[in-house]
Amino acid sequence: MRLPAAAALAVLILLAGPDPVAAAAAFGWPLSPRPALGRAFDPPEQDWLPGHRGVDLVGTPGGPVLAAGDGVVVFAGDVAGRPVVSVDHPGGLRTTYEPVRATVRPGLRVTRGAVLGTLEPDHPGCAECLHWGLRRGRLYLDPLGLVRSTPVRLKPLNGSDR
Repeated sequence: MRLPAAAALAVLILLAGPDPVAAAAAFGWPLSPRPALGRAFDPPEQDWLPGHRGVDLVGTPGGPVLAAGDGVVVFAGDVAGRPVVSVDHPGGLRTTYEPVRATVRPGLRVTRGAVLGTLEPDHPGCAECLHWGLRRGRLYLDPLGLVRSTPVRLKPLNGSDR
């Protein structure tokens, strides 16, 4: 069965990442005030290739790092010598925050804006940055999609696209 082009596009948008309009209502920035972007999302073409699987947000070392949305803390500890916190959210999303000295423990339910810990000053390439990541399953997504509120607009198909 072949999907019409508009339906296929809608499926791709849903699989590509969180709905920007719904996400904007459910998620917020992990730093306050709204941080500057230090480094953008740059996914690798293949899982094993180099890339930047999140964004770096400029913050203040020692400042609070906030849960971007409601969820459950699933990890709070060190990975490769750096402190990391991970939170699972509804819809199969997982956000990660590093380097963050955790004040939460795994299993704790958190709400949007809850303090997860404090920003440590040792992120490679940006000593004052929070690396903020987002995954759905094994697929890395741009976490800025959680806080953007620009709606997706589909344009009508012309006769040659049918």
